[in-house]
Amino acid sequence: MNIAPSRIGRLMLALLPFVLIATIYVVASAERRAVNPDDKLLPPVSEMADAVRRVAFEPDRRSGEIVLWTDTAASLQRLALGLGIATLIGLVFGLAIGVLPMVSATLAPLVAVLSMIPPMAILPVLFIVFGLGELSKVVLIVIGVGPFLIRDLSLAVAALPAEQIVKAQSLGASTWQVAIRVVLPQIMPRLIDAVRLSLGPAFLFLISAEAIAAESGLGYRIFLVRRFLAMDVILPYVAWITLLAYLMDYALARLSRATFPWAYK
Repeated sequence: MNIAPSRIGRLMLALLPFVLIATIYVVASAERRAVNPDDKLLPPVSEMADAVRRVAFEPDRRSGEIVLWTDTAASLQRLALGLGIATLIGLVFGLAIGVLPMVSATLAPLVAVLSMIPPMAILPVLFIVFGLGELSKVVLIVIGVGPFLIRDLSLAVAALPAEQIVKAQSLGASTWQVAIRVVLPQIMPRLIDAVRLSLGPAFLFLISAEAIAAESGLGYRIFLVRRFLAMDVILPYVAWITLLAYLMDYALARLSRATFPWAYK
């Protein structure tokens, strides 16, 4: 436990699992193609590269749009709206539940119950209530992520030292001043970390909603081509979604460290 890798060693160790996975895939793909030249389950890297070229750089014959970027823009817009609204709701209600005992007694049990509802189970209800357009997809992300953010932030507020609240009130701070000037700055790093943890579920809800009812989007495209067993398109799309999620997580981590350096000392 006292042996730490160097900077180069850390990079090499981080790359090692990816190299192993890629090697296993290439070998397995070659073996399946040797047995069955028409196998579609594990397409060679060359076929996936050709599929990426088609969807990322060539206009679609039917719509004239470049499919990958159109799908990415549609999905990211839905994800940004859903996560943005969920984050705002989580911040407001998490702060209120954590600071105000009356609000906590009223809303904390309700939020606890709502957080236990599987969002995918109510997806048909959302489609019936909000229709098959953009609203139902955004609402699904909000419902799936919002209660978690509320509970996480309210717990973060409750974990703050009580002495800070007492000292602020002793100096004449009002409830509003305590919430905004004492509590809020300290839970912002926790909020960013909670949003980072919510990226995976948010993408899951987004892809699921797009797969059922959408005319564009990353999830829509994956489930559209699955009927043709087009793994040469599906696998690059999955890799692209993973890369987008990783870049968003990395950007949020850098933002948190740059904005709140005191939280990481």
